[in-house]
Amino acid sequence: MYTNKKSRSAVEDDQRAEKNGTGFLKEQSLMKNIRQDGFSLIELLIVVAIIGIIAAIAIPNLMASRRAANEGSAQSSLRTIHSAEVVYQATMGAGAFAANLATLQGQTLTDTVLSSGTKSGYTFEIVEQAGVNSSAVFGVYAFPATTSGVSQTGTRAFGTTEVGVMHGDTDLSAIPNTRADINALPVLGN
Repeated sequence: MYTNKKSRSAVEDDQRAEKNGTGFLKEQSLMKNIRQDGFSLIELLIVVAIIGIIAAIAIPNLMASRRAANEGSAQSSLRTIHSAEVVYQATMGAGAFAANLATLQGQTLTDTVLSSGTKSGYTFEIVEQAGVNSSAVFGVYAFPATTSGVSQTGTRAFGTTEVGVMHGDTDLSAIPNTRADINALPVLGN
């Protein structure tokens, strides 16, 4: 009766296996129908590309914000130094301004960070201190520690003199290390 290669008992075993959900044929059928969830390589590449685009937009903005914060800190530090100089002249300086930042820190008029000469990516220095009482003069400048490249700490140099007017400019070709250089910088409107 059965002329196939399989015997009757083998055919019956296959039929029972299909009915019960086991057996080689059923497993093969299940493997074809199982959906594997996950991300394809193309989907992952698209996500990585999107992240790269967002980073390319965000990082320059972050660096610009950091430079702006450094510049604000430099202006504030110059105001602090000017105020400390006025207090020093009126109290401990016998009519003269302090010749350097360490002297101001020694009288606890500035903090140790500012008196070190470097703060928030800017270098500070008191220049041309001379005279006493009404003829007393000084200048102080803030210049970016790094003036170019990705790690640039500021885009402007700042300075002030005994008068207290804040000056600043985007020309970073030379440090304004004299009172004349500081006064030659454009006056800031704040």
